[in-house]
Amino acid sequence: MRIFAHIGYNIFMEKKIVKTKLVIIGAGPAGVASAVYAARAGIAPVIIENGVVGGQAAVSSVIENYPGYVSITGAELAEKFREQLSALGVDIEEFDPIERTELSDSSKKIFTESKIYEAEAVIIAAGASPKKLPIESEEKFRGRGVHYCAVCDGSAYRGRTVGVVGGGSAALEEALYLSKIAERVIIIRRKNSFHAENAVLKRVEGAPNIEIMYNTELADVGGKNALEYALIHGADEPAEKAEKLPLSAVFGYIGSVPATELFGDFIKLNEQGYIVADKNLQTNIKGVFAAGDVREKRYRQIVTAVSDGAEAALNAVNFIQKGDLP
Repeated sequence: MRIFAHIGYNIFMEKKIVKTKLVIIGAGPAGVASAVYAARAGIAPVIIENGVVGGQAAVSSVIENYPGYVSITGAELAEKFREQLSALGVDIEEFDPIERTELSDSSKKIFTESKIYEAEAVIIAAGASPKKLPIESEEKFRGRGVHYCAVCDGSAYRGRTVGVVGGGSAALEEALYLSKIAERVIIIRRKNSFHAENAVLKRVEGAPNIEIMYNTELADVGGKNALEYALIHGADEPAEKAEKLPLSAVFGYIGSVPATELFGDFIKLNEQGYIVADKNLQTNIKGVFAAGDVREKRYRQIVTAVSDGAEAALNAVNFIQKGDLP
């Protein structure tokens, strides 16, 4: 069965309807684990991924807290994810963005640019994206000095001075990565401590070219055609007292925003926009599950995302085979 969707200028694009048992949205650690467990249970899943296999983990400079690896880059781990999916014959639909969804107890449809997937069950493992720095000039300098991925953009600042804003392990790990490229790395921290792994913090404190500015707020950034400085002030001082700190770039790691904009009309979300799921990782809609960083949870780590993915898949398989959960 095929339908035609109007895409402007009187041009019509044919959309193929694909009926499948399980659609997994996202190919980060949670989505990959879901696909592995579903495939091994005899359910051939379809993964829809707008970005890259591995999700946010794929752009991590180094991963040191994933079992089986003393140290591995995000890109290397993502490649191993892809190899495992390929060995299991899992279909990954890339570069076909989801336009909208229609989700209910009785019907689950995922509309992409070229297809309409009709599934018996859906696992939402769409992950989260970096939270933008709350400064007036963020949009003006985004990509021209304001960045959110050291692996992606750090090489442009070799031998220069850059800033890192954030208080978690991700911020510290990226500062360490940048310290191998930049002449100097300044961590701007609005509190007097970090909520990060102690081992990572010790490495940062021991790095000769990393400086930590505690109790310091980033007020804004500035420059002509590219970022030239940050405006900073004491956490207990007004923004009017901000001073210029010469920097070539600022990398933000202040948290994440869940990728739930496609599901809010159907799926229950909490105040922060994360998906609310029960003990079976099932949402308010029967047969729709949530796994990984996209759902309401306390810890957001690669290993917890993988755990979510496995559990969601096993429950989804049970739902597909029995029509409900125990």
